[in-house]
Amino acid sequence: MEDTSPIVTIQPSEDKHPCSNQKYGSVSHETAEGDIPSADAGIKSSKRAYVAVAVLCYVNLLNYMDRYTIAGVLPSIQNYFRITDSTSGLLQTVFICSFMLLAPAFGYLGDRYNRKVIMVAGMIAWIVTTLGSSFITEEYFWVLVLMRALVGTGEASYCTIAPTIIGDLFIGSQRSVMISFFYIFIPVGSGLGYILGSKIASVTGDWHWALRLNPILGVPGLLLLVFLMPNPPRGASETQGSVCIEHTSYLEDVKYLLRNRSFVWSSLGVTAMAFVTGALAFWTPTFLSRARVKQGIMPPCVKEPCDPSDSLIFGVITVVTGIMGVFVGTAISRKLRDRLPSADPIICAVGMLSSSPCLFLAIVLAGTSIPVTYTFIGIGEVLLSLNWAIIADILLYVVIPTRRATAEALQIMVCHLLGDAGSPYLLGMISDVVSKLQATSLEWRFHSLEYSILICPFIGVLGGLFFLFTALYIKEDRRAAEVLAIGMAGRAGRRSESLGQFDA
Repeated sequence: MEDTSPIVTIQPSEDKHPCSNQKYGSVSHETAEGDIPSADAGIKSSKRAYVAVAVLCYVNLLNYMDRYTIAGVLPSIQNYFRITDSTSGLLQTVFICSFMLLAPAFGYLGDRYNRKVIMVAGMIAWIVTTLGSSFITEEYFWVLVLMRALVGTGEASYCTIAPTIIGDLFIGSQRSVMISFFYIFIPVGSGLGYILGSKIASVTGDWHWALRLNPILGVPGLLLLVFLMPNPPRGASETQGSVCIEHTSYLEDVKYLLRNRSFVWSSLGVTAMAFVTGALAFWTPTFLSRARVKQGIMPPCVKEPCDPSDSLIFGVITVVTGIMGVFVGTAISRKLRDRLPSADPIICAVGMLSSSPCLFLAIVLAGTSIPVTYTFIGIGEVLLSLNWAIIADILLYVVIPTRRATAEALQIMVCHLLGDAGSPYLLGMISDVVSKLQATSLEWRFHSLEYSILICPFIGVLGGLFFLFTALYIKEDRRAAEVLAIGMAGRAGRRSESLGQFDA
């Protein structure tokens, strides 16, 4: 069988750093200024490593705030541009599609070139396109669609690379904790997107201003990346900073990942989760607004800005339940992982399978009781949020360091291609088709969206099954990744010793 293992090489001792200038296959104990190569002395005790995680968390917060700001003001956008549900869903679909298609390219670059430079360039593109999308007038809806697609460029460059940097700064339980802090800003950012977006639109009377806050907050994020973000050697945490593993070809990386059963099955589980969370995140505030109209609690919106109450409430629920879910999931994982090697995928499976009936009840009861609906949404979101940090941790410990950015990119591409790239548009399209049966009925307009959203709980059950399959292979695949990394370090150490004897 062809050997596709990464190669460890020795660089001359006069090099300042083994991973400088992206030639990162080497062994050395010297460090360049700004790198954090040691897992013990240089990482665990380094304040800069924690500052780096804080910066990554801030930018992650902004990314998800921007992603769901449009969902928070969607009724106003629908009135402004006079668009249908399916066309509205297109705004999210084009963003996710560009994000998905560009992720493999940034994954390739992230495993081979300076990750800090890539993230900074992506952040600049994100600020420019996000700000530009806030100046679109009602005659140019297609420009808004184009700008939302371009926003995905910036996010693709960041989301594929940021987790791999955390993986190179920390290891073991410290890595799990740092990853949980990073991923907790997915629900927090999403919730703040609803809250701030709807609030700013309500205060200013113009939904365009809701899109301007995120790029303004992005400017200090860009400066933080430039001045405070290190570019640690790949695999620094596993090899104690002494070994840098040389990359292999992209084709070899992909073959390795496709043979990694834990990676494949967990990626399918993430895909199902992305379908559910993407569809619900985009449509839930609008769905609940229509439920209030159906119950006679409020009149239909005919002029923007529309009533933001459901976006505000849903945003608060998303923030609170997201924080609870991520911390509870991480705590359970840390407690069970040593005793039960397959604990992580089992927790993910339980989260998906148990959230599905809660979401089903929330959807079918929305037409009769808004408080009960919010209760079941809250429980369902807590259970779904158990998975955010655990999923990322699984990828980091079943994939070797020099293939993690590629793995992140491929997982992003698959989960968005089959998940949330199409789910908002698909649900909107189904709603449009069903609503034509009684086109003039406001109550039927609620039911049309209700029937389309009911797809989500069943996809959630499928995702739970995928995580159960992951549990069958996780122990073996994790051990294989550890052995490979240890083998690379040992081989490098022997070569270094031989070279020293030769020089003597």
